Amino acid sequence: MDRILVLLRHGQSEWNLKNLFTGWKDPALTDVGIKEAIAAGQRLKAHGVTFQHAFTSALSRAQHTTTLALEAMGAPEVPTTRDARLNERDYGDLSGLNKAEAAQKWGDEQVMIWRRSYDTPPPGGESLRDTLARVLPYYNQEILPCVLRGESSLVVAHGNSLRALLMVLERATPKTITGIELDTGVPVVYRLKADSTVESKVILKA
Repeated sequence: MDRILVLLRHGQSEWNLKNLFTGWKDPALTDVGIKEAIAAGQRLKAHGVTFQHAFTSALSRAQHTTTLALEAMGAPEVPTTRDARLNERDYGDLSGLNKAEAAQKWGDEQVMIWRRSYDTPPPGGESLRDTLARVLPYYNQEILPCVLRGESSLVVAHGNSLRALLMVLERATPKTITGIELDTGVPVVYRLKADSTVESKVILKA
């Protein structure tokens, strides 16, 4: 039985391009982001992956990426579930601010702690630990059972909600997760064992 799980960070958004903290704000994909989403679908098709389920967040940049990728695979009919528990980390008071301007205001070290630490949230926002606390139960209750039944599943979400999943799939620690990044529009294909641990991993770069 194939137990396939694919993680895909949404294509470049307008605020990614402008270097703004995005979080739960809802900017659209850029032209580059649209191309990344289509290319992701084409690479998945070339890799021979098909899906029975797709899961995405409540934010339009992830939903648009899902639609474009599935259309590029020739599989627009794949059922897609949208849920806010897969949303990006809430950046609170940083949302909408330029990252360089935030560093000038609070200092490089403090902003980097907010961005990369495991358990220190920005003012009014979520830490990665907070994000994991909502993503992990959703994964265990809704996504993982599909995969373990042999129903290949695509998860299109965000840098931090997917990094939360990497803490489970790749057994990253609060210390090691700080150095892990996910590129926009690059699918990561996992094959799971029956016990839900990772058997293999393939990154489908251009």
